Amino acid sequence: MQRAYYSATQSEFLAADPDFILGSLTRNHPFSLEDLQRNAWISQIEILQSQLLTLPDSFVAFEYAIPRMGKRVDVVIIHSGVVFVLEFKAGEKKHTQHALVQALDYALDLKNFHEKSHNVPIVPMVIATESASVEMALGNYADNVCFPVKANKSNIAACILTISDSQHTLCTTQNYSHTHLEHMRHVESLEQINPIDSIDPVAWCNSIYKPTPTIIEAAQALYKGHSVKQISRSDSGAINLEKTSAAVSEIIEYSKKHSRKSICFITGVPGAGITLAGLTLANERHNTDEGEHAVFLSGNGPLVEVLQEALARNEVDESKATKSGITKKQALSKVKSFIQNIHHFRDDNLQSDIAPIEKVTIFDEAQRAWTAEQASSFMARKKGIANFTMSEPEFLISVLDRHQDWATIVCLIGGGQEINTGEAGLPEWFSAISTKYPHWDVYASGSLSEKEYTNGEDIYGSLGSNQLTVKEELHLAVSLRSFRSELLSEFIGSVLNLDKPKATELFSTVQKTYPIVLTRSLQQAKKWLRTQARGGEQYGITAYSGALRLKPEGIHIKSKIDPKNWFLNESNDVRSSMFLEDVATEFDIQGLELDWTCVAWDPSLRIDHEEWEYKTFRGTKWQNINDVVRRRYLLNAYRVLLTRARQGMVICIPHGDQQDQTRLPEFYTPIYELFSACGVPSIDVE
Repeated sequence: MQRAYYSATQSEFLAADPDFILGSLTRNHPFSLEDLQRNAWISQIEILQSQLLTLPDSFVAFEYAIPRMGKRVDVVIIHSGVVFVLEFKAGEKKHTQHALVQALDYALDLKNFHEKSHNVPIVPMVIATESASVEMALGNYADNVCFPVKANKSNIAACILTISDSQHTLCTTQNYSHTHLEHMRHVESLEQINPIDSIDPVAWCNSIYKPTPTIIEAAQALYKGHSVKQISRSDSGAINLEKTSAAVSEIIEYSKKHSRKSICFITGVPGAGITLAGLTLANERHNTDEGEHAVFLSGNGPLVEVLQEALARNEVDESKATKSGITKKQALSKVKSFIQNIHHFRDDNLQSDIAPIEKVTIFDEAQRAWTAEQASSFMARKKGIANFTMSEPEFLISVLDRHQDWATIVCLIGGGQEINTGEAGLPEWFSAISTKYPHWDVYASGSLSEKEYTNGEDIYGSLGSNQLTVKEELHLAVSLRSFRSELLSEFIGSVLNLDKPKATELFSTVQKTYPIVLTRSLQQAKKWLRTQARGGEQYGITAYSGALRLKPEGIHIKSKIDPKNWFLNESNDVRSSMFLEDVATEFDIQGLELDWTCVAWDPSLRIDHEEWEYKTFRGTKWQNINDVVRRRYLLNAYRVLLTRARQGMVICIPHGDQQDQTRLPEFYTPIYELFSACGVPSIDVE
């Protein structure tokens, strides 16, 4: 992705013919050019050639890439050691909240992921070209991102000069506390924010960029034609998404060339981008004309629903700008050929024995496919099929085995992610391969045989001697979700293992970049979430699906959310996560993420004599969970909830009530003390 379509010093820009600048923009634009975009560029060039007359030594860049979001900033101006991010709204008379949030999001993206922007002031500006002048409310967040500025076509230069002067004297602690600042990435103390220095504009433009998109942002960017290389980070030495995608592509090409059937198992740490890898493959191999027609399949209903809705909404919104007029129904129809619910795919292929159109299928969270018992029970109860005897892995392989020449299955495997009764886990896949499909080639990462994936079973023992190929590129070892701390999943794992020394050691590093705090009050937790989030950053409350005794705290776990509205709607919508009324469970949020979360703790998982106790609430009493598998599901549910936040979280552990035998204080206090002993601070006022 070329960083900017056009960039130049102030003197070069002012001397250039507007048609030459427009030509450069047009040549570098990879998509069909609409009149609306062309006219916007003409207007921006005219306005800025007038405004930059009074800004000597400045630098201008048009259409600067924001890879994580798959978008571009209209214009970046660098002046006097300050980066100005300009979002133009041609013909507008008002500065809408949506535009201000958009500009702030671009600024935050640069601050977090663009190396040369980590320690420089960044100012988001919205240029509503026909608006009246608005008095500037100067101020900065703690990380030197300025509050969004409102300007018009006539006062851009005046605003830039005023802000540039103010940045030399403005105290950077105006809005965010010093405690919050200590958690900001790349910044451990106020002194580390450098005073205003000159910026080398060429070095800034070509700076290393390490974006970590949310799965929704990534899906939108991929669906619009961007590659994984354009939207993902590429840390040196890390086996990243690009290498994993390339390894699977090689396997697919080999299978095509030699008429082989192959199954690949991709593993990764929580948040490592396993789902993103799958979406990338589905997008790259969605070639009906070439006989591939890949599809991304998931049994995670909320994930599928949210992704389908996000892509459809995005396409409808973009069609309004181009006047192509696609309807929501049409957009959803297109999206569903790319992303499908695995159960719908299964049901469609129960209707006949004909090979499906898909030759490449990507199964997300494949470890959650159903056992033979669960599948048989469901088929009998819901489908009226009494003689269904296959596990879901066996049936899904059988569907792709119908092809006469080649086929490839890609299984995306998350360790410690089984959270529901009847989920098969990894051994079921290998049992099906070894007993029914020994002619299939198996490719796996070296990590696949580890206990967190196999529960200690020897999954390779029954495979043929030449059936297995180990490829290290099939393991994603670096967390992308929690870009502020790659140690988060390891810290949470050590807490759930009750390994306090290790957890304490890890937290001393985690807390430098990733805030985790404790509270006994849900209201305090809500206040903290609202304080942390900026721009379009999302936040919400999560809790275990069996947390029935959180009801006195105001959390009604039986009140189901609508995932697409909870994740995608604006903060003023009562159905949105950010309204902080509806609560998501591990089933709703697995595979997805928010920027900031509150995890509300329920005594279904509690500590007694330095060991976990596993409980379920039935009727009016707590009952023990004795089954080992159900205990693992409960622990994994909390593992999921505690790894859903990209930027930070608050853990709310109620006080309990001595008068309520179902919520005694001793159910909660040891949990609070566990996190406190590991170093997690409280935000409660003594």
